[in-house]
Amino acid sequence: MMKAATHTFQIPKKEVLSPADVEKWEKSEAYQDILGFLMSLNAAVKGKKLSVSTEVSSVTEGILDLLIKLGRWIDEIPPVNQPQRFGNKAFRNFYTKLKEEGAEALKQVLPEKYHPAVPEVSVYLIESVGNSTRIDYGTGHELAFIMFLTCLFKIGALKQEDSVATVTKIFYSYLDLARKLQTTYKMEPAGSQGVWSLDDFQFVPFIWGSSQLFMNPKIAPEMFVSEKVVHENHEEFMFLQCIKFIMMVKTGPFAEHSHQLWNISGVQSWAKINQGLVKMYKAEVLHKFPVIQHVLFGSLLSIKTATEIQFHPPCPDLPGMRSVGGGIPYSNKAPGGTMPLVDKMPPVNRMPPVDTVPPIGRMPPMDTMPLAGRMPPPNASP
Repeated sequence: MMKAATHTFQIPKKEVLSPADVEKWEKSEAYQDILGFLMSLNAAVKGKKLSVSTEVSSVTEGILDLLIKLGRWIDEIPPVNQPQRFGNKAFRNFYTKLKEEGAEALKQVLPEKYHPAVPEVSVYLIESVGNSTRIDYGTGHELAFIMFLTCLFKIGALKQEDSVATVTKIFYSYLDLARKLQTTYKMEPAGSQGVWSLDDFQFVPFIWGSSQLFMNPKIAPEMFVSEKVVHENHEEFMFLQCIKFIMMVKTGPFAEHSHQLWNISGVQSWAKINQGLVKMYKAEVLHKFPVIQHVLFGSLLSIKTATEIQFHPPCPDLPGMRSVGGGIPYSNKAPGGTMPLVDKMPPVNRMPPVDTVPPIGRMPPMDTMPLAGRMPPPNASP
């Protein structure tokens, strides 16, 4: 864990400028930090409901207050009347306010010793709400919030004991904020109709949410498409809360408007779903130039080539990782001092097309999802 008072921070900037630079990103310290953070919290919430009793630190409370404040800003900046249906221009006013006041708002919730990091860390918070030019939101903006949280752990503002609350409270509150932005300002899905997502906007809550459902004795994967099951359990499981939101904003058979999720519901266990979603996230978000070209790199999340893992996973019981206590760094050096890219996915054959589902303007199933498909119901549209 670095000391904010003596560390030299820098304003994050773009470093992946061409498809060839993606490989540099895949070998970077930032990639290892973000992936380590994602997997650490994935393990931390395994089998835990949203209501699980967990420690809530003063910093966690402060970040929750900050997200509530941003929600109030949306109320104070209502949509404007405009001819086009999507992309309400009032979002630009919200974004400008966050850009102007976000750093100061973050300072108010962090102890003073972490204030030197705020100019760098706040950039990721600002980037996490969407793009002000296109008025869109996608998995790249969600990734920015993951980077924001990763930075807070790296500087020590959030600690190992905050791991569960980071998912069940902070990220869950961010998800509410993102949806409020999307619905209030009619934001477009980033990319080609949300091409990199399971739904139109989000991805990570499906990963951490499927971990929450690990070995659940009452909710099998095939049950998450049931409105009754979703209605009765969405307050306890983030995955089902995501499905509830989809059911609210989309109409028609689930197999048609959410074909990818319908396929996933045919998988035998939540453990396999979780593993498959992690692989899919790497392949379709972390390894995609259209997403990573917008990622910003600074001193905390560096584009420098990784020779050892320097980030301390919030959860110490990850397979193959020894516990780290008292802020003592550990390393995972490979022969020759280079980091093996063990997470780079080989190409996987595409899922066979499902002929009974008509084209609805979405991308075909991702070719990297190693999950068994599920056939649409017999009454699906021919």
